[in-house]
Amino acid sequence: MKKRVIAFFSSLLVTLILSGGLNIVSPLPAEARSTTLLIGAAASLQNALEELDPIFEKANSGVAVNYNFAASGPLQQQIAQGAPVDVFISAATLQMDKLQNENLILNDTRHNLLTNNLVLIVPNNSALGLTNFRQLTNSNVRKIAIGEPRSVPAGRYAAELFSKLGITEQVRSKLVYGNSVRSVLGAVESGNADAGVVYVTDAKMDDRVKQVATAPSNLHSPIVYPIAVIKASRDPQSARAYVQFLRNRQAQDIFKKYGFGIAD
Repeated sequence: MKKRVIAFFSSLLVTLILSGGLNIVSPLPAEARSTTLLIGAAASLQNALEELDPIFEKANSGVAVNYNFAASGPLQQQIAQGAPVDVFISAATLQMDKLQNENLILNDTRHNLLTNNLVLIVPNNSALGLTNFRQLTNSNVRKIAIGEPRSVPAGRYAAELFSKLGITEQVRSKLVYGNSVRSVLGAVESGNADAGVVYVTDAKMDDRVKQVATAPSNLHSPIVYPIAVIKASRDPQSARAYVQFLRNRQAQDIFKKYGFGIAD
């Protein structure tokens, strides 16, 4: 009896399929699946990463990329508090070290990606005649914009530079702090600051400011941009693919165009 029942339902199933009376839903093909990565990246990377974005997405069908550009300190804190970030690119090793010490990144995906240089900028119409960092102590320089040293790596590098030059006390009262290198750039280009300290990559892409000096690299910590996949990533395979993409020759050439150096 059981065999007859099974045979009956088997025959009925075949009939329904052949007659179109039963719709069989097949799984989506791999290319139809989609995922969205969230990249937490230092603000100084914005122009370069936005140019690279369509190249990555074209080469990785079904993978879209969103960005959160901000200072490295707040980004690191957001990740530590559980923000759904897949990949972190910091403008300093300090923030990445903190996440690694808290076991929040996939250690084998951590690499030093880029380098940068610190420069002194002034508004294009500046008549102060500044040519070096020591001149920031001059009485006609009233406001100097830098990143907040506790959260903005560029600000920490600037503070180290001032200390090594022995001018910290002379410039302390002139300092105005930005929450990212982009806000420092904005203060200078608007004329709200007489001078500012940013990365060469920021100065290079803004024709409303001019670069008047480059900081010797031995007067501050090395400026290195580490990258890593966050352990809580919802799609670590795609996140790893993104990290590898940023390390290939095509991506490196675009980074160089924006003034970055290639680490290691």
